[in-house]
Parts: sequence; C-alpha cells; structure tokens
Amino acid sequence: MLNLGNAATFSFLTTVPMLVYAKNNPNYHTTPVAEVASVLGTSPAGLDADTARQRLGKYGPNQITDAKTRTVWLILFHQFTDVMILVLLAAAGISGVVGEWKSTYVILAIVVLNAVIGFFQEYQAEKAMAALKKMATSQAQVLRNGQPATLDAADLVPGDVTMLEAGNVIPADVRFLDTHALKVDESSLTGESDNIEKSSATLPEGSYALGDRLNMGYKGTFVTNGRATAYVVATSMNTELGQIAKLIQTDETATPLQQRLGTFGKYLAAGAVVVCLLFFGIGWLRGEPLLNLLLVSISLAVAAIPEALPAVVTVALALGASRLVKTHALVRKLSAVETLGSVTYICTDKTGTLTLNQMTVEAIDEAPAPAFFGQDNGLLLAMALNNDVMQHADGGWLGDSTEVALARYAADKHYARMPLEGRFPRIAELPFDSDRKCMTTLHRTDSGVLALTKGAVGVLVKQLDTVQAGNLASAGQAVPDLLKRVDAMAEKGYRTLGYAARLLPELPAEVTPKTIETGLTFLGFAGLIDPPREEAKKAVAECRRAGINTVMITGDHKLTAKAIAETLGIITAPTDRVLTGPELTKLDDPAFEAIVEQVRVYARVDPAQKLRIISALQAQHHYVAMTGDGVNDAPALKNADIGIAMGINGTEVSKEAAHMILLDDNFATIVTAVKHGRRIFDNILKFIRYIMSGNAGEIVAISLAPLLGFPIPLPAIHILWVNLITDGLPGLAMAYEPAEKTTMKRPPVDPQQTLFADGTGWFILWVGLLIGAVTIGIQVWAIGEGLPHWQTMTFTVLCFSQLGNAAAIRSHEASFFSVSLLANKPMLGALLLAVALQGLIIYVPFFNRLFNTQPLSWTELGVTVGVSSIVFWAVEVQKLISRQRTKTSQ
Repeated sequence: MLNLGNAATFSFLTTVPMLVYAKNNPNYHTTPVAEVASVLGTSPAGLDADTARQRLGKYGPNQITDAKTRTVWLILFHQFTDVMILVLLAAAGISGVVGEWKSTYVILAIVVLNAVIGFFQEYQAEKAMAALKKMATSQAQVLRNGQPATLDAADLVPGDVTMLEAGNVIPADVRFLDTHALKVDESSLTGESDNIEKSSATLPEGSYALGDRLNMGYKGTFVTNGRATAYVVATSMNTELGQIAKLIQTDETATPLQQRLGTFGKYLAAGAVVVCLLFFGIGWLRGEPLLNLLLVSISLAVAAIPEALPAVVTVALALGASRLVKTHALVRKLSAVETLGSVTYICTDKTGTLTLNQMTVEAIDEAPAPAFFGQDNGLLLAMALNNDVMQHADGGWLGDSTEVALARYAADKHYARMPLEGRFPRIAELPFDSDRKCMTTLHRTDSGVLALTKGAVGVLVKQLDTVQAGNLASAGQAVPDLLKRVDAMAEKGYRTLGYAARLLPELPAEVTPKTIETGLTFLGFAGLIDPPREEAKKAVAECRRAGINTVMITGDHKLTAKAIAETLGIITAPTDRVLTGPELTKLDDPAFEAIVEQVRVYARVDPAQKLRIISALQAQHHYVAMTGDGVNDAPALKNADIGIAMGINGTEVSKEAAHMILLDDNFATIVTAVKHGRRIFDNILKFIRYIMSGNAGEIVAISLAPLLGFPIPLPAIHILWVNLITDGLPGLAMAYEPAEKTTMKRPPVDPQQTLFADGTGWFILWVGLLIGAVTIGIQVWAIGEGLPHWQTMTFTVLCFSQLGNAAAIRSHEASFFSVSLLANKPMLGALLLAVALQGLIIYVPFFNRLFNTQPLSWTELGVTVGVSSIVFWAVEVQKLISRQRTKTSQ
C-alpha cells in the first residue's frame, strides 16, 4: 500500500527529482493550452470513444500498479514455505531414506492436501479483497465527444478532458484548461499545508518546483474549492504519484490481532522446541526407536504450533469484509473488520445518515422586501437563484437535497430557476465555505449586480446594513425577535436557512467575502425538516444495549439538533449534553475531556472540530467510529479508529481517507456492520479456543503417556491426520458461525486485551487437560484389558473428542441443543465429513495398512464414542454453570 502522508515520504520527495517522465514529455506548465491540446491530440470537447479506447489499450489502466500483487503460482508456492511444512518434508525424506516408504507417502499426501486447502482459502481471500478494491475505485467526470460522462478513473487516458469540483480527488496528472476559484491540497506530494490557488495561465519558461506549477494538477491530490476543466497529460505509473509509488510501495500492514498472533506464535514455537527435546530425551532413555521418536517429535511440534492460525485469521477477516458488502458496508482496510467489534462511540452526521436526506420546506418567514426587487418577491427569488440544482425534463431534480427542497418550493410558487436565469444571469459566485457558513451568487440586472447570499441566520444578521437593521426594528422585526422566531422553528426540529441580498453598481475587481458579503439586506428565512429514518431509531436503541454511545454531529441549530436527537433516542437522560461549536472552542483540552463522555450532540461544529472530538474520546480510552462526507472531514476520518465515508453523498477525498464506506449512507448499516464485526471477532476467538485446546490435548497425551510408563499413544501419521482433518475442517467452518443472540447485548471488546482474556486461557487449559486425560485414559484401559486395537481406539478418542469440542464450542454460552444445526451448514458438513473419513481409516483395509489401524468391534467403537463424548458434555456443563452465574448476577 502507498502512504504519502508521513515525514519520511516528504523528505524523499524533496531530495529525489520530480517529474521523472518529463524527459520524454513537454513541460506542460510552460506550454500554452492550445499547444498542449495539439501535443495530446485532443480538444476542449474531449476525445471520441474510439480514440479513448485505442489509448486505453496503449497506455493501460490509470492505476498505481501494486508491486506486491500475488499471482496464483506465488500463492501456491507460499503453501510450501512455512517452517512446519519444511520440517514435515524433511521428515518424509528421512522416512524414505531409512525405508519407511509408507510414512513418506502419507506425510507427503497430507502436506499436499494441506497445501490444497490453504491455497483455496488464500485464493478466495485474495479474490475477495480484489473485488472490494475494485468496488472502491473512484469516478471521474469527463467530456467524450463533447458530452459529459462519468467513468471509472482507471479508464482515463492522456488527452481526456476531465471536469473537477470541490471534493474531487484529481484522478491523473492534468493541465488546467479553465479554472474558477480553484484551490488544491497538494500536501501529500509537496508537504505544503496551505491550499494552492490554481489557474490556467501559462507559466514563463524556467525551472519550477512541483508546488509552483500553478496550472498543473497531480494524481492523488484533491480539490478543496472551486471547479475546473483540465487536459489529462499523464496516467497510471507515468504520473508523479506513480513515479514515487515505484520506489516506496510497501506490504499491507498486519492488523493488531494478526500482530499479536505472530508474537504469540514465536513464544509458542520456543516452548514447543523445549517440549519436543524433552520428549525425545525421555523416549531415547526408555529405548524407543530413534526414527519413531524423531517422527513423533516432529509431529508433536506441529501439534503444538497452530501454524495456520494467522492465515485463518486473515481469511476470516477478508471473507468477513466481502460479506459486509452485502450489508452495504464496503471495507477499504482489513483492520476495520477487526476493530468494528471494539467500537464504543459512533459519532455520526445527521443529514442523510440518521435522516432520509429528503428535505422539505415547511414554512418561511419574510422580512420587508427592499425596493430594488420591484414587484418580485425577494425571498422566493433568492431561493430560486441561489442554488446549483437542475431539473430534468421529466420533472426530476438533481442536486443537494436542501437546495432541491428550496428550489422546488420556489418553483411551486412560480419562481422557477431556469426562466429567472434568463432575467438574472449568474456571472460569479462565492461557493459555500464551512468557515463562512454561507454561499453567494451574483447576477447581472438592469440596475447593477445583484448579490444573493444564503446561510445561517445567525451569520447573516452580523453582516446586515446598519440602516436595514434599524428598519427591521421599526417594523417589529428586531434582530433579537428574529432570532427568537428562528429558535422557535428549531425547537420543532426544523433546519433554518436565511437569505440576504445586496445591489452593487458593478462587479468588483476581486470577488471575495469582504467585498460582497457585507452591508446585506435581510430577506427572510425558510424552515426545513429532514424526517428521521425509522430504522435509525431502532439502531440507536440497539447501540445502547450493546454498550455503544451514539453521538450526533451536525451543522444545524442547537435546538434543531436537540429535537431530532430526542426523537431518535440519542438524548435520553438529563445528564446528556448538547454542545455547540463556539462553546467547544472556548473549552481547553482538559476541560473538554472532562465532559466529552456526557455530550450526545454537537451542533454548529466545524469539520475541523471533529478531529478534536475524536482525540478527546480516544484520550478516555474509547474506540471511535466517525462518519464524514466532505473534504474537510478527511483528517477526522483518517484519525478515527474507524473512519466511515458516505458512498452516495461522500466526496472522493473522504472515501480515500476512510476505513469503510457506507454504500447506502444509512446509520443502521453502521450498526449492522458493528454486529458483523463482533461476529467475525467472536468466531476467530472460537477458532483460537478450539485449535489451542485440541493441540494442548495432543501435547498432554503424547508427552505424559511415556512419563507414566506407557507406550507413545499415537504415531506421527495419526497426529498429522488429526491436525489436518479434525482441526482443519471444523476450524474453517467456524468462520461461518452466525452471530449469537447476546452479540449486541454485551459491551464492546477491547482489542488490546490478551488472547487469553475473558476465560479463554482457562478454557484452553482445562479442556486441553481433559482431552489429554481421556486419550490417555482409553489407552491405559485398553492396554489393561489386553485389547489389541488400543492404538486405534486411542486415535479415535482423540479425534472424536476434538469434534465434540467443536460442536459444543459453537456458542460461548448457549447450549448446543438450543442452536440450530442448520444455522451453520458448513460446520455440520465438516463434522459429518470428519466422522466419515475417520470411519474409512478404521474400517477400509487400504487405509488400515496406510495408517496402521485395525477395525474396531461395535463394542469397542461404542466405548470410544462414549469416552469421547466426555469432552462435549463437560463443555456443555461449563456453559450451563456460566449461564446460571449470569442469571444470578443480573
């Protein structure tokens, strides 16, 4: 993966020459636009479809090539590079040298079968992650044949004309053709924190640093303000980003759980070596055959070390991520699947996530209209013109939901935008800015230039003309009274937007907030409501039961936010607080951290303050999921434990920074994803419990029997078979276990806790001892009874004991008999298949010779099944006691 946001990368960028490909390409920044078009064989109308298709074949997809992509053959080869597999291959070779060809063939067959299973699982995981990456690809707006089109950024080719606006990631290296108030964040490439103002003007000849090429845009940087059209001059690995990627690509970072398992495995390996040496020494002193001791010692090492555990965890996380897509949650980073189960706070935007994002104007409040509007209704005129929505011929609307609601309301009052644009053509604009909290459009009229400003009422009244402020007061609409009416609407849950105007004699030389958005005349305000999602209310309640706090973050008025939060059940107690952005600004960090756990709603906050909210919660040791959709949300999304971008309304920048993307922008989907995350984590822990307790049982049986004066209970072949079939099949099937009924009725899991927390360590210990005890027990009894089949009985007891453990361990607390067998069909199939295969080894002559087994009588088989079931019933009794203790403590 490529990371361009750290200091090491910036240091690299300042010492390595940029624009490596420029030796064979024109200096586009010093070349006039017309010549750029000529060099690229294009025009302002863009390429035609045939030319674009030919160039795509020539230059390839516009993608940063991942040097670490694993081929099918590499995945297969990887199955034979594990240390334990190499040890087994060595054991097979030793067996062949000394003439034990049967052991050689069996070991090789088991190694190959293990490789096939491992290859299939890793290949499926690779396919799943590749599919997720493909779904996460960004889109680009281009002109093809002079017509706007949307296509995957990977399909861009040199010569394409791309259209950019605030929130877009620049999809390729481009030369700007036309710009309007364009600013670009190039910090990922240059380390420059300030946004760079861009233009289409040709630069004079000379040598320019990357950040000084003001008419160029580079792949991976993003537009923070304004809009532009541009020629694509370089794609894929020929871009600046591509040249850097060739030198600094790194592997995917392991998740915290994978890292802990890796560390745990190293300690376990050291312990296994000690046990094996001890076992070999005792056997040698007892006069056991050295070859047999060697093979069993190797098998003991394999039994002790669950070498497949990290791979199984990776597979579980990858397949879990692919299943999350079905719930409309697209995971971009594998660590998110693991961390989802640990989330304690979900900080979510309101609009479109907790609500339907279907704004409707419920009421308007008009101020006395200024004279320069003549017979026109100033408020309705402003509502119609100050927006960027479009209406299709079929009557449908396209644009921001709030602007659509305002434009639709005005149109219903016979103030439709398109006819009015003919009378009042737009000649300039000041786009919405989260710092200013307003937007202005400028229109040419017979009397001059009409500036129409839309924004928060509290902001607009501070910019009023002093004369009009007095007129409002004389008309009974003084600013304090006006704000009271705004509050009254807000208390009903309405969002309010105010409008103001100013008539200028001509367009100023510099169109800035200082020259335009002062001396305004207030026109009135509109009250809108976005109905809460019904499923969001249920999801908030489910979060509360799961120990997860829901926090709403909105740019709405404080009273509006509080009303909606109460409706959704986010505010339920007198101690739940609502904090505004200005109030947050006044608090220093210690004061904010002291109250942050009480705050349920943040109103009128800036996107930059989201980062402070995250830091305060993390300082209290919480794991925070944060939603966002705008350019300024990117830092918060990147620094949250789980950054969640909106798939429908989110900008490309927010999606790039996020760990997960909501494909339906629905809060309930976050909760569903958390539930799936908990399920995945639970199933991984079940697998750890299962495989470690089984391995512990094998170690106890093999190492303790000689110490008690009995023969080694199992040959190497038997141990290898148990590891492959008994451990492997049910272990993999555990990944498909459904969520338990209590999954969302218990607190989140701390991802920093040890693997042996919550009783896991004790479970592995006592169940491992029990499996070892029943295995040795049947050996001792059968030898004492003079049964010639004692080793086959011991082998079968060990196998069936672990299968019984797998059946009982499907739920941490619920009884096996209360969990449907069909709820996890792969597990049912794995158990039946393992039993059937064990039956083949016991009763088919060919396998008898291969595995040194003998057919058991019905009585002997009944005894082995009965003894094996002790483990199953013991785990069931332990769960029963646990349930009784839980009831008593409630």
